[in-house]
Amino acid sequence: MKFSEQWLRTWVDPDISTEEMCEQLTMAGLEVDSVEPAAAPFSDVVVARVESLEKHPDADKLNVCQVNDGHETKQIVCGAANVREGLMVALAKVGAVLPAEGGKTWKIKPAKLRGVESFGMLCSEKELGMADSADGLLELPEGALLGESLRDYLQLDDTIIELDLTPNRGDCLSINGIARELAVLNRCDIKEPLWKPYKLAIDDEFPVEIEATDGCSHYAGRIIRGVNVKAETPLWMLERLRRSGIRGLSPVVDITNYVMLELGQPMHAFDLAKLDGKITVRYAREGEKTTLLDGKELELRENTLVIADNTKVLALAGIMGGEDSAVSDDTVDIFLESAFFRPEAIAGKARSYGLHTDSSHRFERGVDTQLQVHAIERATELIREICGGEVGPVIETTTEAHNAEQLPIELRLERIERVLGIQLPADEVTDILKRLGMEAKVFTDCWLVKSPSFRFDINIEADLLEEIVRIFGYNNIPRTRPSYHAVIQAQPEAQNSLNELKNVLVDRGYYEAISYSFVDPRWQQVLDPEAETIALANPLSSEMSVMRTTLWTGLLNALRHNVNRQQNRVRLFETGLCFRPGGSSDGEQAEVANIAQDPMFAAVICGEIYPEQWAAKPRKVDFFDLKADLEALLAFSAQRTTFEAAEHPALHPGQSACIRQNGEIVGWAGALHPQVQKALDIDPRVFVFEIKQSAIACSAIPAFKPLSRYPEVRRDLAIIVDENVPVGEILSTIEQVSGDLVKETQLFDIYQGKGVEEGRKSIAFGLILQDFSRTLTDSDVDAEIENIVSALKQQFAATLRE
Repeated sequence: MKFSEQWLRTWVDPDISTEEMCEQLTMAGLEVDSVEPAAAPFSDVVVARVESLEKHPDADKLNVCQVNDGHETKQIVCGAANVREGLMVALAKVGAVLPAEGGKTWKIKPAKLRGVESFGMLCSEKELGMADSADGLLELPEGALLGESLRDYLQLDDTIIELDLTPNRGDCLSINGIARELAVLNRCDIKEPLWKPYKLAIDDEFPVEIEATDGCSHYAGRIIRGVNVKAETPLWMLERLRRSGIRGLSPVVDITNYVMLELGQPMHAFDLAKLDGKITVRYAREGEKTTLLDGKELELRENTLVIADNTKVLALAGIMGGEDSAVSDDTVDIFLESAFFRPEAIAGKARSYGLHTDSSHRFERGVDTQLQVHAIERATELIREICGGEVGPVIETTTEAHNAEQLPIELRLERIERVLGIQLPADEVTDILKRLGMEAKVFTDCWLVKSPSFRFDINIEADLLEEIVRIFGYNNIPRTRPSYHAVIQAQPEAQNSLNELKNVLVDRGYYEAISYSFVDPRWQQVLDPEAETIALANPLSSEMSVMRTTLWTGLLNALRHNVNRQQNRVRLFETGLCFRPGGSSDGEQAEVANIAQDPMFAAVICGEIYPEQWAAKPRKVDFFDLKADLEALLAFSAQRTTFEAAEHPALHPGQSACIRQNGEIVGWAGALHPQVQKALDIDPRVFVFEIKQSAIACSAIPAFKPLSRYPEVRRDLAIIVDENVPVGEILSTIEQVSGDLVKETQLFDIYQGKGVEEGRKSIAFGLILQDFSRTLTDSDVDAEIENIVSALKQQFAATLRE
């Protein structure tokens, strides 16, 4: 929103400087984006009149003009196309200083142009620093006083202020709105311009119907006959428009633009002779086309709100008028419209057609619902003053929704101190509310507040709190030292932090990945076909339409992305929630809307075991490399964990295992199934694991045990068993049958080859034995070893290796 400070001060004129005004507006939430003069500095430029002119004897495009500056007549050579006898112009006299590019200036001197003397220069807006470009000389009204300083005549000692408003403050897209803010901040009154009274001269009306009641709730119009559309727009109005960034076009258009800037209500004028039947506010019909004022032809979509008559579309509602009904030089009678269009019906429509107008900018943010008739009356007064005409009555068409009473908002006194951190007397709060134009019913500990129609952004108590602190002043909030009551939170010693667990894999060369909880249903079906999924009601895309039941979905997608970009050695892990319908959630996650959320920890690897180097031979990762990484995590668990060979739909048979704690499956690990890899378009062999976070959430608290004073004894035991016997089952049997003397069992060798029958394998263990009360004898050790060997023979048909 760009405006003239002089114009604003005709509405409200607090005793503050421009800098103080800008500071006030910014601190009140109306950020000042720029401040610049209305015109660049210049001197000795006066109002003058071209008395006569004749062609230059040696230049076809130049004219030799006799110009009267009120004191004497000067000869000026001018090449402007619009120079003519009787034209009132801006004359830069000899010695005048004019602005130049880069902030520089230059001085007018007597000159000879093609042999003809020239004593000054006739100026355009560009040469005076009032515009970036100009088509000809600056034309002044005939009544301008000859010899008067142009700066004084045009009141150019003015400041143009531009505000960068937030979308919720559409009420400040007008001089009236900004004046209201300044009046509240400075505790002064608004001086709205007085209008001259007038009488209705005709009874003519034009029928209006609102079909699209959800898009338009109020439409006001008026017929004005006998309008002189060729009248000149007053210079004061053109200057205010120019300083607001709008160029003058024609008096009727300039007046509607002026009222929009002054009051904030976009308006439009139709040529009455071009209207057929009645005006209807409706949505566009399929295949309907219209040509706008800028000459652009549009094919309209059915969700576009339009103004139409019985035969054609007249305008895009709240955006731009149509060429077919525009006011032209032949117009005699006009129909003036002013309507309220709901922001939801206008938002985004202009951009969808490649447009952005001052009208759409305001309607998208919201317009005062009670401003339409007021704006028509103001525009009528200006049209009568400038263009003349006979005025008809204002016709109004409204819907039920337009007159709906606004519900009051409760503002609690205790919330002011609690949310804003300041103590305000109740009388001061009441005063602020009333200065803002709000109706406030005062109670002991609260207020019931109704906001004015122009503050359509006030809907809840938090909005009122914002208004109070905004007007009170952010800089007036007292500085207080923050108080903090430290409470030492209990931190269970056995609880493992998630970051600590992540660092385990980071230290082993992994990178953390974060993926969406929304996944491709095709990938979900391939990786977890037996799981029931939760479909999204409004997915971002078809590839993100279900909630994941496994973290492998996102991790494998990331792995494929990296492999396809020549990253052959990939190690990724992720922590996050997986979602299942119904049931109960694992760990501390609550069940939401009958959806179980399970915190999981997963990883994927592929490629070489080590980065390329000279110290180690290259080798591809295998199941046991993945298992070692997983066991590093499981070392943090207080529970006894076992791996059991098992089948999973996504894993390779024979290279997969389930992970159990207390007989319950808490995770899976293994090689990705070849068919799964093919379906997901992944070439290298991939190994994956996924485990519940609850399985590694708690660790065993270290506890002291007395050390034995007696020496320990080690006995190595090598047995031969069938190659399909899992080592884990052998270790479990040793643990079950051994007595208190066996303190530790260490697996140190597995061998197949020469000296061992085909289909068999040799497994070697180191057994550590010790007693707390005496030194063990050979007979003690032999008895324990014999007991273990006997159990292994019985359960696994094991034999001692010679």
